[in-house]
Amino acid sequence: MTSTFKTAFLLALLTLAFIYLGNVFGDRAGMTIALGIALVMNAGAYWYSDKLVLKMYKAKEVTPESAPELCRIVTDVAAGAGIPTPRVYVIPSATPNAFATGRNPENAALAVTQGITQLLEPNELKGVIAHEIGHITNRDILIGSVAATLAGAIGYLASMAQWALIFGGFGGRSNNRGGGIGALALLILAPIMALIVQMSISRAREYKADETSARLTGEPLVLATALKKISLGNERVPMRTEPATAHMFIMNPLKGGLAGLFSTHPPVEERIARLERMAYGSIG
Repeated sequence: MTSTFKTAFLLALLTLAFIYLGNVFGDRAGMTIALGIALVMNAGAYWYSDKLVLKMYKAKEVTPESAPELCRIVTDVAAGAGIPTPRVYVIPSATPNAFATGRNPENAALAVTQGITQLLEPNELKGVIAHEIGHITNRDILIGSVAATLAGAIGYLASMAQWALIFGGFGGRSNNRGGGIGALALLILAPIMALIVQMSISRAREYKADETSARLTGEPLVLATALKKISLGNERVPMRTEPATAHMFIMNPLKGGLAGLFSTHPPVEERIARLERMAYGSIG
């Protein structure tokens, strides 16, 4: 299953889950309220996340005069991808990492840490930059916002249904749909499953960005080598990161916990293996 098809399938699954949950526990008004709340919150994040996250990590914008090699790489890769050159920022952190943000290619920003510029060779840094520009060209910020809106709406709808259950049921809608125990189980499981699907979409977009990097540079193994170095660097010098922004980075800076189902990134070993298969053959 390709990353694009998988993303479309998972987004459709979230949509169907929201509709089903609304039919079981809510009415049209309840669904509208839940979706409206999620839309408002995620629309704000979509439009202003670039300014907020760059400020959060104290990123400083650089120019071709202050960072000539970095800006040259970004300009070259952006031109190859057919998009305007993103604004370039450097984060004052020794941990090797990078992310892209912005609501579209015309309003994009790309940030790298000081650590990654010191750790990687120029061709490896180019592979990382191409991965981040892949997120921009693939509209991953928009896709992530849609997934977050649907998952959030499911969570809000489940929460509203919980309060309805406490104060006298669901207006008769759930009486013929498995009884109170079944309804309660669905209320608990639906938001968890929605979050798992949302994380799966994030992982699919990471694979897609890796593929885009390989296509733009023509060197899948270069990004594979860079990922190995970045992974080791994150273990040696952990980065203090807000969990809400962890999904943006090329390497998940958070360790421990439920690193499987709820991880925003695929295992680095699998990403490297896929890039190696791209270099030596085709991937399934």
